[in-house]
Amino acid sequence: MDTRRALLDALSTGPVEGPELADHLGISRAAVWKQIEALRANGFRIEAGEEGYAVRSVPEYGSEAIRFGLEAPYGIEYHESIESTNERARELAESGETDVAVVADEQTGGRGRLDREWTSPSGGVYASLVIRPDLPPAHAAIVTLAAAVATTDACRELGVDARIKWPNDVLHPDGAGERGGAKLAGILTEMTGESDRVSWMIVGTGVNANVDAADLPPGSASLQSILGHEVDRRRFLQRLLERLHELIETPDDVLPDWRDRAMTIGERVRVETTTDVIEGTAVDVEFPGALVVRTDSGRRRVLAGDCRHLRPIEEVDSGSGSGRGSNPDG
Repeated sequence: MDTRRALLDALSTGPVEGPELADHLGISRAAVWKQIEALRANGFRIEAGEEGYAVRSVPEYGSEAIRFGLEAPYGIEYHESIESTNERARELAESGETDVAVVADEQTGGRGRLDREWTSPSGGVYASLVIRPDLPPAHAAIVTLAAAVATTDACRELGVDARIKWPNDVLHPDGAGERGGAKLAGILTEMTGESDRVSWMIVGTGVNANVDAADLPPGSASLQSILGHEVDRRRFLQRLLERLHELIETPDDVLPDWRDRAMTIGERVRVETTTDVIEGTAVDVEFPGALVVRTDSGRRRVLAGDCRHLRPIEEVDSGSGSGRGSNPDG
C-alpha cells in the first residue's frame, strides 16, 4: 500500500514514464504495471502515452481517490460503512499509528459531544484524523478550533455561508434551529497525554454533505440541500485536511481565523458547564479556546461547556402591552 501511495503521489503531478516510476519507487517495471492495473481495477482511468502514464479520471470516493492529489501528509483508511470512525481511529492511535484519517461513507453508531447521537447516513463526510501534535494537554483545545476553521473554510469554498458556534459547531446562519442556524457539521476531539505532552489526538469531523434533508434531524442542513446539487466529497475532504494541516503547523493563525468566522462573539449566550450555568454576552475567545462571557457580575472565562445562543429580548409591543423575554433554549 505504501508503494501504491507513492505511485499515486508521483502521478498526481502529471504524466510519468514507466522507467522513471520504477526508479523512483525502487521496483521493477513489471511491478509498476501491476500497480497500475490494480488502480485501474479500483476505478482510476490511467492512460499510457508518449509522455508516460497519466491519470485521466479518479473514482468518486475511497482511500486511493482521496489520497490522490492530497497536499497533506496523511494516509487514508476508507470504509463503506463503520460503526464509528472515531472508535477505529482510537484503535489505530493505541497501536502507535499517526497521521492517518479514517473515512467512511456512513456510520452506524456515530456520537457527538456529550455522547449525543450523530446521524451519519450515506453521503456524508465522516473522517477521524489521528495525530500526535507537539503540544501540552492544556493547549490541545486549539486543535479543536483549528478543525472548526478548516471545516468552515471547506464549506465556504463551495459557496456555502458557513460560520462557527463555540466551540466547534459549523452552522448555516439562514437555517432554522435552536442554535441560531442549521447545523452543517460537528467536531469531536479525543486525547490522551501525560502532564507535559499530548500522546495522541483524534479529530473527528462529521459533515452533512450529500445527505437528503429528510434524512437529517430537525435544525440541520446539508451542503447538497443548500446548493441544490451534490458536492465533490473527495475534493471537499481534501481541502478540509489540507487546511487543518496548515493550521496545525501555524497555530498562531487559529484564533484570528476562528474569530473571523464566528457567529458566537457578540451574541447573548447560555453556557452549561459541569458545575455551573453562565449567561451573558460572548465577547471573545482566548487561547487555547476559552469563551469569554460578560455577565452581570463580571467577565467569565469558560474552557468547556454546552453553549446555546439566546434569542434577543424583544421590545415591549406598545399596542398589546405585552412582550417576550429571552428563550434559554433558543
